[in-house]
Amino acid sequence: MTSAPTLDALMPLLERIATALERAAPPAPPAFDPNAADAFLWGPERRLTPVPEVARVEMRLLTGIDRARDTLVENTERFARGLPANNALLWGARGMGKSSLVKAAHAEINARRPAGSLPMKLVEIHREDIEALPDLMALLRPDPHRWLVYCDDLSFDADDTSYKSLKTALDGGIEGRPGNVLFYATSNRRHLLARDMMENERSTAINPGEAVEEKVSLSDRFGLWLGFHKCSQDEYLAMIRAYTERYGLDVPPETLRAEALEWATTRGSRSGRTAFQFIQDLAGRLGKTLD
Repeated sequence: MTSAPTLDALMPLLERIATALERAAPPAPPAFDPNAADAFLWGPERRLTPVPEVARVEMRLLTGIDRARDTLVENTERFARGLPANNALLWGARGMGKSSLVKAAHAEINARRPAGSLPMKLVEIHREDIEALPDLMALLRPDPHRWLVYCDDLSFDADDTSYKSLKTALDGGIEGRPGNVLFYATSNRRHLLARDMMENERSTAINPGEAVEEKVSLSDRFGLWLGFHKCSQDEYLAMIRAYTERYGLDVPPETLRAEALEWATTRGSRSGRTAFQFIQDLAGRLGKTLD
């Protein structure tokens, strides 16, 4: 009959088991520090990651969208001052500065906030993480800062149910939306659902009107709708001139005009994004940096 192993004999095995469990256990997430930065990313691990430097376009370079710019800045400023403000949906043509305007508005309001007041914080949430939006709202609710949460290129497929999480976050459920949180979204679609998907649901449903009512009504949760449309040739050239002046790119006007129009023609579009891509190419050819 063999004797039971002693504790000393079992210690090496127990230590190996403890080491294996420590490696398998995920590390504790860092504590939430709202003062770590003025901008954060909310990811699938459901924590805020500080962004030390935000990739922005200066407000004065966002030309051709004056009405949308002024409306959004005014709405954001009211929110920063603790006054009533609306969630906003920025929808329309690609490359016309929708997400750039959100980030520029955040910087603009913080730059002119009263001395001694808390800065407004910016959080970007990706489309894939919308289901975690209620958790983000719950995390931000007790914080004294004002939080501007935005999602770029928001849209939903026919079988996607994550839009319900967005509805819950915008409406706030029984608690109501946190008073210190405002939500902005950008999308190429006004109703956040592709037209062919809406028509398909209508044609196959018993009650066509109710089939898409729930999804279409999502856009109604945004009190402010701002449309962005394709720019004209004059607006496109105005963008080019604004960029060349800002970055000190010395090019004869006629040459600049001809090259800028050719650039837009070869890409089949005129937009703020196309204009900046041309400026990047031009600065590279001139041997200048865009600081």
